[in-house]
Amino acid sequence: MTDAIEQHFLNKVFASSGITREEMMQIIPRYKKVTFEKNDYLLKEGEVEKKYWFIESGFVRSYIIDTEGNDITFNLYASGDVVIDYPSMFFFAPTRENIQALTDCICWEINFESFQELFNTVLNYREQQRGLLVGSYFALKEHSISLIADQAKDRYLRLLKMKPHIVQNVSLKHIATFLGITDTSLSRIRKEIANE
Repeated sequence: MTDAIEQHFLNKVFASSGITREEMMQIIPRYKKVTFEKNDYLLKEGEVEKKYWFIESGFVRSYIIDTEGNDITFNLYASGDVVIDYPSMFFFAPTRENIQALTDCICWEINFESFQELFNTVLNYREQQRGLLVGSYFALKEHSISLIADQAKDRYLRLLKMKPHIVQNVSLKHIATFLGITDTSLSRIRKEIANE
């Protein structure tokens, strides 16, 4: 069992959190391996989220439909990321997002009851989950401010630096709406950078 735990994908996710091997043996069995095919929905607008996922492989996006009916990418996720709509999960509110697999994906899923039990009984797990929540909040705030305060080219360069695997594997259409620009503007920015 110990070798299996040490080789497990989630061990890599939790390794830097100070979670002990004994705690890991409590945590990992509570997660279930699930697969999603390209275009499958992990969560649809109007549903209440009752579980969340760590991505082992593949790419996922969350998107919303704006007031004019446009599909706007709200977030992009890849291996090692947690995919969750925090307000829906913790306030039992219907989500306003759609969360969809962009590729075939392997994920590790935990339901709310198991999460609550681990959160209340395993101190290092609780701290790791709090860290995820705070990190998610800061990333969202930084992205929101960037959409208002930064030039489109700077937003693209930041994404390229922080998440090159997203830029290499996700369609330009989704990247453009995530950055708050049109496909045409993104193509122009990419051409400009290539010519520098």
